[in-house]
Parts: sequence; structure tokens; C-alpha cells
Amino acid sequence: MRDWLYVEDHCDAILRVFEAGIVNETYVIGASNQKDNISVVETICDILEELEPPARTNSYRELITFVADRPGHDIRYAVNANKIRTKLGWEPKTGFENGLKQTVKWYLSNAKWWNKIFKHNYKFERLGSKNSNWLD
Repeated sequence: MRDWLYVEDHCDAILRVFEAGIVNETYVIGASNQKDNISVVETICDILEELEPPARTNSYRELITFVADRPGHDIRYAVNANKIRTKLGWEPKTGFENGLKQTVKWYLSNAKWWNKIFKHNYKFERLGSKNSNWLD
């Protein structure tokens, strides 16, 4: 379980804290929009079927494979964002499905950018500072 927030809403929240927040106060940013990972993946599949119908399968959902959780994997990531809402009047503007659709559209429109990642043999490992120039 995670709280999902569209990136532009997150940026708006940071700007709101910068403009109206009190120095040394902490403001948690969240959308109170908790979804489990499989629901997010299924929604992405549905969006892809609408925007780029699959050529080699009946449904992108057929391509979902499950993997074991990594050791120490947290079951839930949730935050309480009431303070930013009540003290600074910030609310997310973009609903989950609309934000996810905009994100999928961006990736479809920018395949040249993210394909560069795969050309450099990125193997989906977590990258740290020792690999900071992996896309150069």
C-alpha cells in the first residue's frame, strides 16, 4: 500500500510550503490516495490498452508477473498530510487515474529518452552515487 500523488501536485505542494510555510516546520505531502501495487499495475495496463492496444497479446494484464518481496520490504507506506491541508490550504488537484494516464502518455511520448536507459544495460538495480554517470 502506498499513497499515490501526481508529480505536478507534489511540486505545487513544495511551492506552497516554500511560499507560505513556517521556517523549521515540517509539512508532509500526500494525497490520501492509497492503492496497492497490483491495482496500480492493472490501471497502467488498462490505460495502455486504451492508448496503445497490445499487438502480441489480448491484454497487457496477461503480461503481469509476480516476484518475491525484497527482504525488509514494508507492507504499507502511508502518510498523514492533514497539516499541509489545514495550515497551508494545499490540496492535490489531479485524481489518481488522470495523473497516471498523464504519466503513461508522457512515457509513450518520450520513448527516445527512456530507451537510452536500456541501451546502457540498466538491469533495474538500485543505483547509488557510484553509478551517478550511468546515463552519460
